[in-house]
Amino acid sequence: MPEIGRLLTAMVTPFDEAGRVDYARARQLAEALLASGSEGLVVAGTTGEGPTLSADEKLRLFGEICEAVQGRAAVIAGTCNYNTAESIELSREAASIGVTGILGTVPYYNKPPQEGLYQHFKAIAEAVPLPLILYNVPSRTVTNMLPETTVRLSAIENIVGVKEASGNLEAVARIIEGARPGFRVWSGNDADTLPILAVGGYGVISVTSHLVGRQIQTMIQRFLAGDVATAAAIHRRLLPITDACFVTTNPIPLKYALARVGFPVGAPRLPLVPLDAKGAAVVDAALAQTTIDLPVATAT
Repeated sequence: MPEIGRLLTAMVTPFDEAGRVDYARARQLAEALLASGSEGLVVAGTTGEGPTLSADEKLRLFGEICEAVQGRAAVIAGTCNYNTAESIELSREAASIGVTGILGTVPYYNKPPQEGLYQHFKAIAEAVPLPLILYNVPSRTVTNMLPETTVRLSAIENIVGVKEASGNLEAVARIIEGARPGFRVWSGNDADTLPILAVGGYGVISVTSHLVGRQIQTMIQRFLAGDVATAAAIHRRLLPITDACFVTTNPIPLKYALARVGFPVGAPRLPLVPLDAKGAAVVDAALAQTTIDLPVATAT
């Protein structure tokens, strides 16, 4: 299996003024993220507004980002939804483009039981010869994938880890304890990264790494080196910008923040809308006390 890395960024999808995907800007953003600490990119996920992208847009975006990073970082494609057959088809097409792996979001809307979750991901993993990272985010999907289901899925060789955004540290610890050796848990919530590392987690698939990637990378590395005090200090220092990035639905605040720091990526697509004045004030206050790692020289 290819190396995927501890710090992955759930990348926004840039749009132009007409609301079309800005592929050139996406390539610039990918370069900037790698220059500021990211070891991999998740493309067309939640932060990338995947549900509003057509299959053609997603596939072109995967290709553009793979070409931009040229093997220097993992490219994880958001290809899975509540339709198993459709997820397999799009994942196979992404594999033919050259992505490193795929992100398997717990199916939303149709609320499958735990056996349905197991069979859904088993079918995708068996049909697509790529590393698959599970994504448990019950605040969005309603359905929570239980630790025993994740542990069961970990026995499938190319299911390599899970992005855990349940906010349940007990569940995370149970996954880490019960999963096969080498199965990785990435935090799916920026505020949970250090606690998840503390119970044996591997890293984070991050939103705020758009802005503070080097600092998150330093936090992870200091923790791994046994310097818990420094890691904890960085965690605390980043809490204001972390909270601000989730003052309303992600990626609304993040897209606003990127524009404010000099790397505009366009407005969100409907049904998401631009940040309102109240939210903007929160983000502005957090940015005023945050050192920004993202290089903005190409942000023209």
